[in-house]
This record gives sequence, C-alpha cells and structure tokens, in this order.
Amino acid sequence: MRGCSSSGFARFPAGAGHNRVVNETRRDRDAEGRARNARPRDGLGRPLPYGAPGVERQPEGVVRTPAETLTEAQRLLDAGMPFHAHEVFEDAWKSGPEDERELWRGLAQLAVGLTHSARGNTAGGARLLRRGAGALAPFADADPYGIEVAALSDWARELAVRVESGPPVDAAAEAPRLRG
Repeated sequence: MRGCSSSGFARFPAGAGHNRVVNETRRDRDAEGRARNARPRDGLGRPLPYGAPGVERQPEGVVRTPAETLTEAQRLLDAGMPFHAHEVFEDAWKSGPEDERELWRGLAQLAVGLTHSARGNTAGGARLLRRGAGALAPFADADPYGIEVAALSDWARELAVRVESGPPVDAAAEAPRLRG
C-alpha cells in the first residue's frame, strides 16, 4: 500500500503536522456503522483480548420504565457489574424526561464510581461517588421511584472515604440498595 510501511501503519511525511503512526486496519463498527469496540469485557467493563470469554454487554439505547431501569441496574450491581449498571442508567438519562436527567446521571456516576473503586482507581472512584451524591441532592426530599436518595448519598460518601484510604473494593459486596 502506498505510503504505508510493511507493518500496515501509515507514516506521515516530516512537517505534515503529524508526529504519530496511524494504524490503517479496520475499526470495529456496529450495525449502523458507528465505531464500537467489539472486544469482550469483564464484569467491571475492562476490555479483554479478542476471543477471550467475557460478560454479555448491555445493549445501548434501550428505553425502559423507571421501575425496569432500577430493577435491571440493581441486578447488575448485585452481580458485581457496576459498569454495566451505569450503562442502564445512561439509557434512562438519555431517554428520560428533562427534569429527571440529573437523577439518572447521578445514579450513573455512582455506578461508575463503584466501578473505578473496584478497579483500584481510588481517586477517580471517590471523585465520581461524591459527584453522583451531589447530583442526587436535589431529589433527597422526593425519593423518586422509591429510591432512598439520602441513604444512597450517605453510602456513596462513606464509600468514597474508605476507597481513598484502602485497597480496591469488591463491587458485589459494596453494591448499594437503590430502593428500600
């Protein structure tokens, strides 16, 4: 291929404003042609090598009722799969009514905070747990859909303190109860 080394990587001429090598192999794409990493993932959402057994990924763009969202997210949290629970919350955040988006975004941040805490990224995990608790604060008096917002926020802040000073946590053992 013209302009490519025998390795399949394009090399840009000096002075072209590029200082990197670009791999010209095809990217993984979904059915609509959007770039999407098809590598299998573990329960914490980390990519595994192609061909390795992984956990089933959550389909994107699923519109669920709030009750269905909470039930599916709780199942995933209890199974130690907070990354996948975050994807369920993200669907609700993107498809739900405008006045509830912060609720679902806050829940997604809690799930990602637990993910990072379980992966050993204590600073990032603690930051996201606190950010999620803050996003939920406006809903504390309402407890929408039976979500015990105050208790969930307390859980997130307490876990943030623990992960900053300790080893990675077990995601399933630390899974919060979303509803009473």
